[in-house]
Amino acid sequence: MDGLTEAKLRALAGERSFERGLAYVDEVSGVEFGDGWIRASVRGTERYEVELLLRGRRKPAGACDCPYGQEGNFCKHLVALGLTVIAQDADLPRRRKAARDRTRGLDAWLTGMSRDDLLALVREEMAEDRNLRKRLELRAASARGDVAGIRSRIRELLDSGPFARYGYVEYADAHAYADQAAQAVDAIRSVTASGRAADSIALAREAIGMLAAAVESVDDSDGRFGEIGAGLAAAHHETCRAAGPDLVELAHWLVTHALDDVADLTDIDPLDYEDLLGEQGMAALRRYAVEAWQTNRTGWAEKHLMQRLAKSGRDIDTVIAVHAADLAPNGHTHLLIARELDAAGRPVEALEWAERGIRETEDLATVDTALIDHLADRYTRTDRPADTVTLRRDHFAARRTLLTYQQLRAAAIAAACWPTEREKALARLRDDAARADTRGDRVLVDVLLDDKDIDAAWRTADEHGAHDGQWLTLADRSRPTRPADALAVYLRLAARPTRETGNRAYEQLVSLLLGIRDGHRRLSTPDDFTAYVTDLRAAQKRKRNLMRLMDDHGLSGA
Repeated sequence: MDGLTEAKLRALAGERSFERGLAYVDEVSGVEFGDGWIRASVRGTERYEVELLLRGRRKPAGACDCPYGQEGNFCKHLVALGLTVIAQDADLPRRRKAARDRTRGLDAWLTGMSRDDLLALVREEMAEDRNLRKRLELRAASARGDVAGIRSRIRELLDSGPFARYGYVEYADAHAYADQAAQAVDAIRSVTASGRAADSIALAREAIGMLAAAVESVDDSDGRFGEIGAGLAAAHHETCRAAGPDLVELAHWLVTHALDDVADLTDIDPLDYEDLLGEQGMAALRRYAVEAWQTNRTGWAEKHLMQRLAKSGRDIDTVIAVHAADLAPNGHTHLLIARELDAAGRPVEALEWAERGIRETEDLATVDTALIDHLADRYTRTDRPADTVTLRRDHFAARRTLLTYQQLRAAAIAAACWPTEREKALARLRDDAARADTRGDRVLVDVLLDDKDIDAAWRTADEHGAHDGQWLTLADRSRPTRPADALAVYLRLAARPTRETGNRAYEQLVSLLLGIRDGHRRLSTPDDFTAYVTDLRAAQKRKRNLMRLMDDHGLSGA
C-alpha cells in the first residue's frame, strides 16, 4: 500500500506516538478512501479528523486537527489510522480504484445535468447543509461585490455567541469556533480577488478588532487564534498592496494598531510596510509615532515603536532620546544608552552615560550590576586600573557580598594594590560583625575561606558564628591541620540527618561519616570510629537504603 508499513509509521511518528497510537486503533471510524488520501475520525480526548496522504514513492504524510497534529506532528491518531489501513491492505487497491471510479462517475453525472436540474440539486443540498449554504452565499456576495453582505457574514463568522456557555467559549468548543472564525480570512481575500481591495482593507481591520474582542472570552489553550490573527494580518497586507491605499492614512492606522493591545494578536509590524509606504508614508509613520511617544513617554509600546523606527533609520540620537526620557533609577537605561553609543562607534559619549548612571543611582546597593561590570570593563580597556578599583571598592562598600569582594580583589590585584584594599575591605566586614550584623559576619567567613585564610575564617566562625554550610567547608579544609576541630563539626552536623529519612539525607549522612572516619584516622582513634558506626547502625537499622549505602562505602562497624 504505497510502501506504508508499521516501520514507516514508527519512523514518522516516533516511538512514543507510535506506541500510544496502538491503543487508539479501536477508536478509528468512518474510514473513507480516495485516490491518494484516506480520511477517518478517531476518538481521543474528543473526536478528531485525520487524513493520510499517500504519495507514491515519497514518504506518506498526514494531518490531524488534534493540538499535537496542528503543530505539524505525525500524531498517535494518524498512527491509529495507518495501522487500520495496513490491516486492510489486501482490499486497498480495489478501494482506491472504486474511489477513482466514483469521482469520474460523479463528474460525468454533474456534467450531464441540465442547468435547471443542477440548480435544483444545489438548492436541495443547501437546504440540508447550513454551512454549505453560508459558504455559497459568501461566494455569491463576493462575485457581485456585495460588501455589506460580506461584512455581515464576517460578523457572523467571528461571533462567539453560539459557542459560548455563560459568556465564555470553553476549550471543548474553542476548536469549532476557531474553524469558523478562520473562514473570515478567506472572505476578505475573496473581496480582494473580486477587484474591491479598498473595501477589503476596511473589512480586514474590522475583523481584526472583532477577533481581538472575541478572544478575550475564549479558552485559546492551543493558540489557534494567534494563527487566525496572523492570517488576518497577512490578508490586510495583501489588500493594501493590491489597493494602493492613502499612505498617510495607512501610516496612522499602523501606528494606532501597534500601540493597541490587539497588536499582540496579529503581530503586525509597521516596518513590514516600508516598501509600500515609501518615503512619504514612512515620514508620516515616524511623525505619528513621535506624537504618540510625546504623549506617553513612559509607555512600553510607544518607546518600543520609536526605538525600532529610529534604529531602522539609523537615527541613534532618537534612540537615545527615547531612552533618556524615562531613565530607570538603578542605571539600567544608562547602560542601554551606553551600549547603543558603543555600537554606533561613539565610545566617549558611551563612557559619559555609563558614568552618569553610577552618579545618578542614589544607592549603589541597588544599581544594575551589569552597569558596574560594563564601566569596569571600559576602564580596564582604556588602561585606567585605579578607576576600576575605585568603582569596585564603592560597590563593595554599598553591597558587601562575596561576589563584590571577589570583583574588588581582581581589580586590585591588576592594579597592584590588593594588600591595602584587602585590609580595608576586611575592616569593613569586621565592623559589621562587631555590630552583630548577621549578614556581615557570614560574608566575612566566606571571603576568608575564598582567600584561603582558613585560620582567620575559623576564628571568625568561633567568635561570630557561621551557618552549617560554612562549618562544613571549614571542617573539610581544616581536616589535615585541625583534625580534632573538624571531627567535632562532623559529629555535630551528623546528628540532624540521623533523624531524617530519604536518600538525600542518607547521602548527606554518609558523606559526613566519611569525614568522621578520616578525622579518627588522623587522630589515631579508629576504634572510636568503629564503636560510633556500630552504635549508629544499630539505631538506624530499619533504614535499609542507608544500610546499603553505608555498606557500599565500607562503613560496616564492628
